Amino acid sequence: MTTAEFFTARGVRLRRRAERPGDLNWLFLPGGPGIGSESLHELADALDVPGAIWMVDLPGDGSNVAPPGAPANPFETWPQVLLEAASALPNCVYAGHSTGGMYLLSVPELEAHIVGLALLSSAPDAGWRSHFFEMTKRNPLPEVDAASRRYEAEKTNERLRDVAVASAEWNFTPESVEIGRELLGRMPYNFEAVDWSDRAFDESYVSRWWPRTLPTLIVSGAEDRIVWQALWDRPEFQGRNVLRRTVEGAAHFPWIERPEAVRSAFQELAARILQGR
Repeated sequence: MTTAEFFTARGVRLRRRAERPGDLNWLFLPGGPGIGSESLHELADALDVPGAIWMVDLPGDGSNVAPPGAPANPFETWPQVLLEAASALPNCVYAGHSTGGMYLLSVPELEAHIVGLALLSSAPDAGWRSHFFEMTKRNPLPEVDAASRRYEAEKTNERLRDVAVASAEWNFTPESVEIGRELLGRMPYNFEAVDWSDRAFDESYVSRWWPRTLPTLIVSGAEDRIVWQALWDRPEFQGRNVLRRTVEGAAHFPWIERPEAVRSAFQELAARILQGR
């Protein structure tokens, strides 16, 4: 039995959240960046898939600060270090939320080391950003502007949390905003991860690979206002191996509003993986 928590050679942290019969290992990578994998606990708890579910934190992300084996600048290993987690366990299925999914699509070597892929509220390139900025202009949140000014004046993890909490109305449906604020308010954050991604990744991101035969799930909320989902409509992202599920009545964290629909989508993915063995 693998220990419930361990680190890879360069400091990726894996913590087992759940385990059921089966030999699959589900690796859950948070979005953000900067937010910890604790943001995916409700997702992991909502699922009913065979095998073990692991919460993955890259070195320097969330609360995974100064992990054993990480270089002095852990971000120099991003996102390639994702490969270490996929190589640490057998029969891995990687699931990335938002920017986490974008990191996964930036490491083409992963294709040979995983048996399935799930992309939640994610995108194949940085084209989503212009739509996001337009949305924020159409739907201004003065609390976000004020929190952002305080954060820029003094970058701390606490002030980054304030920005995230203030943005809850963009991330959740109106019925779930209070739940969203509570969730975002109890997360660990790391502003250095945000700075790295802003400098080195976000604006220039273009996926470097797409699964040719690997069972793949694209799942998102129909009311996602953060990451524009129409980018997935392009022909190159279709295929017999690809399941695309849009969850009505859900936003950027679709498992919060409609856990049963997300559970069903992951069960479909698991069935595809097992059928192909």
